[in-house]
Amino acid sequence: MKLELVYLPVAKLDEALALYRDELGLSEAWREGETTVGLDVPDSDVKLMLDVDSNARPGPMFVVPSVAVFRTDHPSLSYDGEAFEIPDGWMTSFTDPWGNAVYIMDQSTADAP
Repeated sequence: MKLELVYLPVAKLDEALALYRDELGLSEAWREGETTVGLDVPDSDVKLMLDVDSNARPGPMFVVPSVAVFRTDHPSLSYDGEAFEIPDGWMTSFTDPWGNAVYIMDQSTADAP
């Protein structure tokens, strides 16, 4: 399991970019459509992911080889629903005992034809 991203839901992407990119100086690593931007954090392999989503909670996003296997290996976690498909893989999330969101993703379909 590797910490890949810190997920920050935002109401307005342009305002979030004005702060994190323009004011704090983080550079854009990638974009996904008009609602999601990954930002490089200096001296870190972990990226900051800004995403327009008013219903989500911020939290760490870990990459694992398989979300399905992770869920099987950790059945007692408080999952926030079923795993769902994302670009290049699958994602799931759970709530830790203190109410924090923890995101788990894989990139299992990245090389699929």
